[in-house]
Amino acid sequence: MEHIQQVLQKYLEKLKPALSLTEACEYCGISKSSMYKHTSNNNIPFYKPEGKLIFFKRQDLDEWMLRNRQSTNEEMESIASSFTLKNKKF
Repeated sequence: MEHIQQVLQKYLEKLKPALSLTEACEYCGISKSSMYKHTSNNNIPFYKPEGKLIFFKRQDLDEWMLRNRQSTNEEMESIASSFTLKNKKF
């Protein structure tokens, strides 16, 4: 029964429209001090409805965490080959 309650609690948490600072830190796997640095430098999207408490949208956090994608070696080789063939001078 306890396992079902835990699963239900996790599911209900995902339906919340906004995350608190603590929840956002847990979601992103970073410390509060690191999150505060990101918010003070405006590196991460956040909301301050009353001017004090900070909230985050899960989708904004996902987009922020998935920025700066690194290409695989295979992708880089494909891009290099395409560039070479396209810009080859005869």
